[in-house]
Amino acid sequence: MEMHFSGASKPLIKFRHCGRSIYSFSVPQCCPLCQGDVGSTRIEDAPISISDPFSNGHQEKCSFLLKPTRGTFLREYDGKSDLHVGLTNTRGVVYNYNTHGIQRDEAGWEQSLSVPLVQPSMFGLLDQWDKYLEDFSASAAWLPHRYEEDHHNCSSFALTFINCILAMEGKEQLDKREFTEKYVVPRTRLASKYITLYRAIQERGFHVAEHPDPVASLS
Repeated sequence: MEMHFSGASKPLIKFRHCGRSIYSFSVPQCCPLCQGDVGSTRIEDAPISISDPFSNGHQEKCSFLLKPTRGTFLREYDGKSDLHVGLTNTRGVVYNYNTHGIQRDEAGWEQSLSVPLVQPSMFGLLDQWDKYLEDFSASAAWLPHRYEEDHHNCSSFALTFINCILAMEGKEQLDKREFTEKYVVPRTRLASKYITLYRAIQERGFHVAEHPDPVASLS
């Protein structure tokens, strides 16, 4: 299983009018539901910005990254597409494993889901991270001919490295299920909600939340 974005997305804004939560790329002068003035003095109705769950992976140090194997999250991702994963060094180079062996990408992960793996206070690990990642990647285990789509893939590479670091830190290792539940599912779930909302606004110019608000967790 090859764990299946470029350019910044438009900012998403949430505001309230007509007793409803309305999402758009900017705050309109008139409510799209009643055409009334959107200006409001009630603080609870004030527009708020919705956080973009994606980040430029090449600006993320010592992190685990996810992105679609083909296309981008906002345009092509359907919630079931294959994802590709990688690990960054301290300079934002993304180490990842595919049919061609270990790749060290300096571009191509500009819109990814990112999970930091090292706390800023862990100076010893930060200092050695690049050496650990480079030495690990040089193992014969990650030669091109060893690649298997379902059993020895990009996910195997990332999980094995993370477990090596956990072992060095004297921490309990993760199996594939724990790895997926801890690192993958929460991010992809949040991304799917954001993508659904983004596409709805692209199509209609705005989105009105049902009750309960299905994307309340994004705000």
